[in-house]
Amino acid sequence: MATQIVMDHTGDSRHQFDPTDARAVAEAEARFKKLTGAGFTAARRLGDGKSELLKSFDPTAEETLFIPRLQGG
Repeated sequence: MATQIVMDHTGDSRHQFDPTDARAVAEAEARFKKLTGAGFTAARRLGDGKSELLKSFDPTAEETLFIPRLQGG
């Protein structure tokens, strides 16, 4: 199972999908596009505290973290 972790002001929500299920992958890709289009930064977690920025959806990423845009006040 692959997991998309979406951070927000309430904490985080997790969305798991099976990368071999075409419908689930399509939903995960739509979520990726919606979130990055809204200003979230997407990063693939690599382990050991390391990550890699993603500019496009990667269904092979085990964990993708979505970080909201920082807002000053």
